[in-house]
Amino acid sequence: MNKFSKYISSQFKNPRGFFGVIISLIQNVLNRAMYKNAATLVNLQQNERVLDIGYGNGYLLQKLYKKQVVDLYGIDISDDAKKMATKKNKKAAKENYLHLSVGDCCNLSYEDDTFDAVTSINTVYFWKDTVKGLSEIRRVLKAGKSFYNVVYTKEYLDTIKYTQIGYKKFELEELEEYGRQAGFEHIEKREIMKGKGFVVIYTK
Repeated sequence: MNKFSKYISSQFKNPRGFFGVIISLIQNVLNRAMYKNAATLVNLQQNERVLDIGYGNGYLLQKLYKKQVVDLYGIDISDDAKKMATKKNKKAAKENYLHLSVGDCCNLSYEDDTFDAVTSINTVYFWKDTVKGLSEIRRVLKAGKSFYNVVYTKEYLDTIKYTQIGYKKFELEELEEYGRQAGFEHIEKREIMKGKGFVVIYTK
């Protein structure tokens, strides 16, 4: 893999600087069907709390807020992502419904049983510890609530040049098994992009 491909891969993991803004917009376009389907699946009541893992420029949070006024929380490893997401969600921020953090999903700072839903679009490839991340998500979810983990298949990612380094690629069965190890008892998967995109739904 050449240096440019490595740089692109690193930007998808941690968008930063001017090019990070461009990468985030490209992600919005490439993953549009994923965002749309995730927003449709996540049904929240007014003033409930949702946590988005790896919120990027805040595109999914914006879609969820347009659907229903809810408390938007997010965690991302990128300082620049926080700036972008705050700008994109300025209405929610002005109304005190936006709460964004910079950090690692494997070490969440929230109390147990905090959230009515947790979402993630294409971030699980970059987690330091998959089972620990899922365990932390389960901890902060309320009983009976779900984590919507939207991913591309390993087969599809293998066809993309910039995913050949820095990406952990998973078979869906692996993600199910890691969910069981994290304590989730009910796990289901749904195809949302024919042949390449799925959501794995983990319910506490």
